[in-house]
Amino acid sequence: MDFTFTEEQQAAAEAARAALADVAVDGVPSPAVSNEPVAEDIDRELWQRLAKSDLTGLALAEEYGGSGLDPVAWCLVLRESARVLARVPLLETGAAALAVQRYGSAEQRRRLLPEVAAGRLLLGVAPHGRTGHEPADQAVRAEAGPGPDGGWLLHGTQTAVPYAPLMDRIVVPARSDLGTLLLLVDAHGPGVELRRQVTAHGEPAAEMVFDGARVEAAAVLGEPAPDGANWLHLRGLLIVGNAALCLGLGEQILRITADYTGKREQFGHPVATFQAVAMQAADRYVDLRAMEVTLWQAAWRIGLAEAGVAEEPGRIPLAADLATAKVWSAEGVRGIAATAQHLHGGMGADLDYPLHRYHAWAKHLELFLGPAPAYEQEVGDILAEHQL
Repeated sequence: MDFTFTEEQQAAAEAARAALADVAVDGVPSPAVSNEPVAEDIDRELWQRLAKSDLTGLALAEEYGGSGLDPVAWCLVLRESARVLARVPLLETGAAALAVQRYGSAEQRRRLLPEVAAGRLLLGVAPHGRTGHEPADQAVRAEAGPGPDGGWLLHGTQTAVPYAPLMDRIVVPARSDLGTLLLLVDAHGPGVELRRQVTAHGEPAAEMVFDGARVEAAAVLGEPAPDGANWLHLRGLLIVGNAALCLGLGEQILRITADYTGKREQFGHPVATFQAVAMQAADRYVDLRAMEVTLWQAAWRIGLAEAGVAEEPGRIPLAADLATAKVWSAEGVRGIAATAQHLHGGMGADLDYPLHRYHAWAKHLELFLGPAPAYEQEVGDILAEHQL
């Protein structure tokens, strides 16, 4: 099988590198610096630059102002953004927009998606549930509102919603008597309370508390799904997008570490030539290759699902590939960041050196959508269910 990226996919990555070329990592807000406040906004200038490069609507259909590319191309762009710690919601807005494109009505697609592609509309996702370990689609209850077109009334809590105070609309999964709903919610609307939360990497987030918040029927994406397939597909997009961020971040951390250990000398020799250092760096390189292959497998398969291609009978389910990618990305980025700190010695904690920022982002990405052991359990359950 040929895993070579297409010309269009490679062009998307090159466009992203060009748009991100002048991002200053040392200007990224860091929660480790006591006299430096955490971020209160995204990098608006960079977001507009990405929009002008046709990257905010990369995976959207051309009829909505997008480029019509697949999730693999989107992941290549996310990979590039992580290398410079780009403070933009490429993951959240991209995944939410794909959910609108897949499940939304013709009117919703016509109204919202061109605005996303143009960089004028920010869409978010509530991905974590009430505690971060509870399934996101079980944390909020949707009850039918009064009247023939009363919409839905929401009760419950979603925690750690990325960039929640800044999003124009947030896709919230909710359980109802009819099945799982995906709803486009105004985070600043009546019945919604945002409680500011501090993230590991210093970017804005909030707990969303719903106390009878009314969502109009026109804001529901598609029909309720009794099997929760709508949320599981959106969750899958978030998993592969986050895995792409982990890969780009891990690659950059290892590059920084290789550069440092190649120049740092002890006993008259670069420390990179010491066997213990070389072996640790080699182990982390192997982690990167495992992260990469599991990512592209999952991204390719979810791209087939986006295109409406049915899974082959007898094949390991897509959910297993997604969970595998999540395990490797979470464990891999955690191990790479820890090894980098070890091999840097005291320099790893120097606030004038960029590594502490990458370490903070690595911890955030590792735990996004839940820790690796939860997905190891998921893989085991799938294999047992299918007797594989």
